[in-house]
Amino acid sequence: MASGGGNYRSGTHKNSLKGTTTTTATDRPLSVNTNPSKPTLKNKSLSSVGASSGLRKSSPGSLGGGGTAKDDAGVPGRVRVAVRLRPRNAEESVADADFADCVELQPEFKRLKLRKNNWDTDMYEFDEVLTEFASQKRVYEVVAKPVVESVLDGYNGTVMAYGQTGTGKTYTLGRLGEEDTADRGIIVRAMEDILADVSLETDSVSVSYLQLYMESLQDLIDPTNDNISIVEDPRSRDVSLPGATLFEIRDQQSFLELLRLGEAHRYAANTRSNTESSRSHALLMVHVKRSVKGSDLAHSSQNGNTTNMAKSLRPTLVRKGKLVVVDLAGSERIDKSGSEGHTLEEAKSINLSLSALGKCINALAENSAHVPIRDSKLTRLLRDSFGGTARTSLVITIGPSPRHRGETASTIMFGQRAMKVENMLKLKEEFDYKSLARKLDIQLDQLIMEHERKQKALEDEIERITTDARNQISEAERNYANAMEKERLKYQKEYMESIKKLEEKWMMNQQKNSERKDQIASSAEEVAELKRLLNKEISLRKIAEEEVHSLKSQIAQLKISEVSASSEVLKLRKMLEDEAYRKEKLEGEISTLQTQLLQLSFEADETRRRLDLDGPGIVPGSLESLISQARPQVNDLGNGEKDSIANLFEQVGLQKILSLLEAEDADVRIHAVKVVANLAAEESNQQKIVEAGGLTSLLALLGSSEDETIHRVAAGAIANLAMNETNQELIMSEGGISLLSMTAANAEDPQTCRMVAGAIANLCGNDKLQNKLRGEGGIKALLGMVKCGHPDVLAQVARGIANFAKCESRASTQGNKTGRSLLIEDGALPWIVQNANNDASPIRRHIELALCHLAQHEVNAKDMITGGALWELVSISRDCSREDIRNLAHRTLTSSPTFLAELRRLRIDY
Repeated sequence: MASGGGNYRSGTHKNSLKGTTTTTATDRPLSVNTNPSKPTLKNKSLSSVGASSGLRKSSPGSLGGGGTAKDDAGVPGRVRVAVRLRPRNAEESVADADFADCVELQPEFKRLKLRKNNWDTDMYEFDEVLTEFASQKRVYEVVAKPVVESVLDGYNGTVMAYGQTGTGKTYTLGRLGEEDTADRGIIVRAMEDILADVSLETDSVSVSYLQLYMESLQDLIDPTNDNISIVEDPRSRDVSLPGATLFEIRDQQSFLELLRLGEAHRYAANTRSNTESSRSHALLMVHVKRSVKGSDLAHSSQNGNTTNMAKSLRPTLVRKGKLVVVDLAGSERIDKSGSEGHTLEEAKSINLSLSALGKCINALAENSAHVPIRDSKLTRLLRDSFGGTARTSLVITIGPSPRHRGETASTIMFGQRAMKVENMLKLKEEFDYKSLARKLDIQLDQLIMEHERKQKALEDEIERITTDARNQISEAERNYANAMEKERLKYQKEYMESIKKLEEKWMMNQQKNSERKDQIASSAEEVAELKRLLNKEISLRKIAEEEVHSLKSQIAQLKISEVSASSEVLKLRKMLEDEAYRKEKLEGEISTLQTQLLQLSFEADETRRRLDLDGPGIVPGSLESLISQARPQVNDLGNGEKDSIANLFEQVGLQKILSLLEAEDADVRIHAVKVVANLAAEESNQQKIVEAGGLTSLLALLGSSEDETIHRVAAGAIANLAMNETNQELIMSEGGISLLSMTAANAEDPQTCRMVAGAIANLCGNDKLQNKLRGEGGIKALLGMVKCGHPDVLAQVARGIANFAKCESRASTQGNKTGRSLLIEDGALPWIVQNANNDASPIRRHIELALCHLAQHEVNAKDMITGGALWELVSISRDCSREDIRNLAHRTLTSSPTFLAELRRLRIDY
C-alpha cells in the first residue's frame, strides 16, 4: 500500500452538502429510453451544429465494442446527465460575500447559466438540474432509481459522480445516513430497493468494493489484495475482475458494515480545497442474479400440448444484472489545492485518469473511429458504461464560488459531451441448466424408487396368489380325504351290521328249522328279501365308488387350475416386461406405415400418369403426330411472325399446345413455352390461357425445369398474365412468389431476372395482396435482384417498389393501414436513397415516385429523415424535370409537421 500524503479514512464521511432541505416538488425521473426534445448545447452555438446534433444510431469506436456490433439486438439508450449544485460552505460565505454565484440554475427549464462576467452568460441544458436545496431522496429518484430498476430487469447499469474536489460527490453517492436517515446516499438507497425487490430464496445479491489508486486496482474489503488484474473477454468484450473479493449480501445491515469497512480503507488527504479529499476512484459493483417467474409460459411449446414431463424439463431462466457505482476522485488544480510531495503525485495520477476518461468521452461524442480506452485502467473499467451495453446515469457536482469558475466550466462541458454518448442496452439472461440437471436427477431417483415399489408390490401379489392357490388345494385334499374316510366307515359299519343281522337271522332260522318246517315257504321269501337287500347294498357301494372317482377328477382339475394360474402369472410378468418394447415398436410401425402410405400415393399417381401415356416412355400416336405437326411450325416462331402463331393456335388448339409443356423432349417444351408466351402477350388470349390451366403449367415449369431458357420465357409469360388483377390473385394462391423468388436466386442471365422482376412488379400494384406479397418474401426477392446490376433489372425493381409504395400510400389515406411502411421494415429505404440520382431515367423516375409516396404517410417521416431521404425529397421538389412529381414532392414536404420541424432545425428555408 502507498504511503505519504494519502491516509486511510477513519470511518467518517467526506464533506457533506450543507444547507440541504427536502423539496416537495416531484419532477419526472430520468429515463434512458427517451431522448431530449431539444439539443443540449450552448444557446449561442446552435447554428453551428446542424444535423449532427441528433443522437447517433451507433458508435464505431464505443468503449464497449470497438465498433463491431454483436449478433443479439440491443435497445438504444443515451447517457443521462444531471447537474447538482453544492451550497456555499463557511469559507466561501466569507471570502465570496461580495460576489454573486458563478452559476444560476433554472430547474423548471432543466438548464443553468454560467456567468462569464456581470453582463455575459453561457446557457446549458441537462436532463435534470438539482439545486442546492434538492433532497438526497430526490437525487436518488431522478438519477439512480431508473438504473436500479433496469439492473433488476437483467441489464447492466452505471451511476457515476464527476466534479471538482469538494463539490459533494461522495456525499451524493456514499452517505450512510447514520445520524439522519434523510441523508442516505445513492448507494444505500439503491441496495434498499434491490433487497426489497429480490427473493433471497431464489435470487442472489453479491458485492465487490474496489478503489483505483495511482493506477493500481485495490480491494477495499481485503486491503492485502492490492494489485487486481483486469480481464477482457475477446468475444463479448466484457470486463471482469477475477481477483476481486465477492461478498453475498443477505440484509441491509451487513451491507452497511461492508461499506464502513471499505470506506475506512480508502485513501484521503487534507488539501486547501478539501479537508478530506478522495485520492482514489471508488467502484462498488453489485451483481444481481434473478430467476424469472413464469419462464415456463414464455418457453412453452408452439402447439400448447405440453405434458407435465415436458414442463419439468424446461430450465429456469436466469437474468444477471450488474450495477456499478463510481465515485470519481475530484479534479484539482495544484496551485489551488497546494498539493506537494506524495499528495502531488496522487493529484497527477487522478488528473491523468480523468483526462483519459475525458478523451474517450470526446471521441465517443464526436463519433471518432478510435477511442483511446487503453490509456488508463479507469477507462478500461468503464468501457461498458460509455458506448457499451450498460444503462448509464451521470451526476456532475459543481460549486457556486466564482473563484472556481474554470473548474465549474470544465465539469459542465464534460457533462455536455457525455450526453452525446449513446449505449446499446442488452438483456443479460441465460438458462440455469445446473438446476435443471439436479432436478432431473431427483426425478430419476424418484422414478427408480417408484419402479422398485411397483415391482415389489407385483412380486408380493404374485406370491399371495400362489399361496392362496396352494392353501385352497391343500384344503380341498383334506376335505376329500375326510369325506372318503367317513363314507368308508359308514358303509363298512352298515355292511357289518347287515352281515351280523343276516347271521343272527340264519342262526335263528337254523334253530327254528325243526320247529318251523311249516314256515319254509315264508323263509324262502325272506331269503329272497335278503338277496334283494344285498343287491341294494352292492348298488350303493357302486354309487360310492363313482363319487370317489368324481372327487378324484375334481382334484385333478384343481391341479390343472393351479398350473393355469402359474402360467397366467408368467404371462402377466411377460406383458409387463414387453409393454415398453411394444410401445416403441408401435411408434416405429406407425412411422413406417406413414412412409409407406406416402410411397403408395406416389406410386398410384405415377401409375395413373403412365396409364394415361399408354406406358412409361411411350408417346401415344396422337401426341406423336401432334409433336411432328407442331415442330416445323414452332421452329418458325423465331422470326416473330404473329400470323404463324395465330395459325398454329387455330390448327392445333390451346389444350394441345399446353400439353406440349409436359413433353419429355426438352426442345418441344422450349418451343411450346415460347408459343404460350407469345399468345399471352395479347390480352385477348390471356383469359383463355388461364381457363385452360396454362398459368398453373407455367408456374409448374418454374419449379420443375432446370433450363434457364424455359425459366426466362415462362417468367415473361407470367409477367404478361400478371397484368390482370384476377390472374394476380391466382398467381399468389398457386405459390407464384416463392417460385419466382427461387428462379431469380438461381438465374445467371440478366434477362431472366428482368422477366421475374417485371412479374413481381406487376403483383406489387395490387392493393389486396400487399401483406401476402410481403409475407411470402416478395419484397426481399425484389431487393435481392439488385445485385445483378443490369439497368433493365434495376428499372423493374424500381417500378415494383414504386407500385408497392403507391398502394401503401392509398391504403394509409383510406385508413386501411397503420404503422411503418413494409418497404422500410424490409430494408428497402437505403437502396431507394442510393438510387435517387441514378443516371438511368426510368430508374430515377420510379425512385422519385416511391419517395413521394412513402413520405405521404407521417409515421415514415422519422425513418426517412434518419436514412437521408429528406434531402432527396427537397432535391426532387426543386430539380425534378417532371412538373407533376415536383409538385407532389413539394406538397408532401409542406404537409408533414415532422419534415417542416426538421427543415427548421437544419435552418433550411423552404
